[in-house]
Amino acid sequence: MKLHAPSAAVSCASWAFDVSEMLEYVPASFKVVRHVRPKLSCTKCDVIVEAPAPSRPIERGLAGPGLLAHVLVSKYADHLPLYRQSEIYAREGVDLDRSTLADWVGAASHLLAPLVDAVRKHVLTASKLHADDTPIPVLAPGMGKTKTARLWTYVRDDRPAGEQIPPAVWFAYSEDRKGEHPKHHLSKFSGILQADGYAGFHHLYEGGRIVEAACWAHVRRKFYDIHVANGSGIAAEAIKRIGALYDIEREIRGKPIDIRLEVRHTRARPLMDDLHRWFNKTLSGLSRKSDTAAAIRYALSRWRSLTRYLDDGRIEMDNSAAERALRTVALGRKNFLFAGSDAGGERAAAIYTLLGTAKLNGLDPELYLRHVLECIADHPVNRIHELLPWNIAEPPTHLT
Repeated sequence: MKLHAPSAAVSCASWAFDVSEMLEYVPASFKVVRHVRPKLSCTKCDVIVEAPAPSRPIERGLAGPGLLAHVLVSKYADHLPLYRQSEIYAREGVDLDRSTLADWVGAASHLLAPLVDAVRKHVLTASKLHADDTPIPVLAPGMGKTKTARLWTYVRDDRPAGEQIPPAVWFAYSEDRKGEHPKHHLSKFSGILQADGYAGFHHLYEGGRIVEAACWAHVRRKFYDIHVANGSGIAAEAIKRIGALYDIEREIRGKPIDIRLEVRHTRARPLMDDLHRWFNKTLSGLSRKSDTAAAIRYALSRWRSLTRYLDDGRIEMDNSAAERALRTVALGRKNFLFAGSDAGGERAAAIYTLLGTAKLNGLDPELYLRHVLECIADHPVNRIHELLPWNIAEPPTHLT
């Protein structure tokens, strides 16, 4: 608020102000948007004309793009199951049954499918990907219990290597964790795959089309758990040595590939060689059945893929990009308990893809989805790439 100077009549007075602030909450509100279209008739030819109805995200559907975006983000980003959303809306005077909300989620997922596919294609044209998976309980039809399905994530993010290519994440759903699923997902991918030691990935590396890059975070985690459990001095030393390698990576994050490669050769390579010698020397004095020996063998058995990042500036030291992408799924799992069907798992993968990609590109996911849902029903499918987060000329900045 702009304060005005006092009038001349009191110009001699001394003015002082004590400003205090209080944060208040204004409840969200619903509004009904009514489109009135006049009908005109011709008395000579008995023809009635009427302005065309405005497009809706869901044909003949009640939900506008803003409400649809809010329901999707509340469910998949804020982890509010649909029955809770229904109760919240009821307190605000709007009766929206859970089944209605579920129908909207399904229809929106179908509408957004071409955009999800465009993200998938962008991700799979990368030369390096991060991959991981996480369990998701799904209700087994007719059995009254759940089965364990999987959500897979594939992340393209080359910003740590100084690249300007837009980052993106693609989620895929499968009914189980068989290795055939990543094989199918990555059937057209060629390049470096940064992932954990899951056996289902191993057959991908046969033939050389896909090259493995392992994750140092998994190695460090094993020593960290041992140190927490029994205060092992050997585990503490391993953590310290691995930490020194991470310190170097923090310094060169975002630097061009050639600079990263030079720093790794001159500073990280000697530390890595010394760590390898220390691992072998320490292992010779440990019982083969000890947890510490198992942690060292885990690292040594993957040494080639663990050290591949030293010779390729594109590769990261760990798979944290994929683990960060899956974090929202883990949080949602605590609230949903289970997905209602395989179709529900497919819908979750689709919406997680768009929300995750919007976040990676610095967009508010709800504003982004609202913008997309306002126009995608009439948008030419051969120009769907125009609705990708990084191709929106003027991304929305606030709700109206």
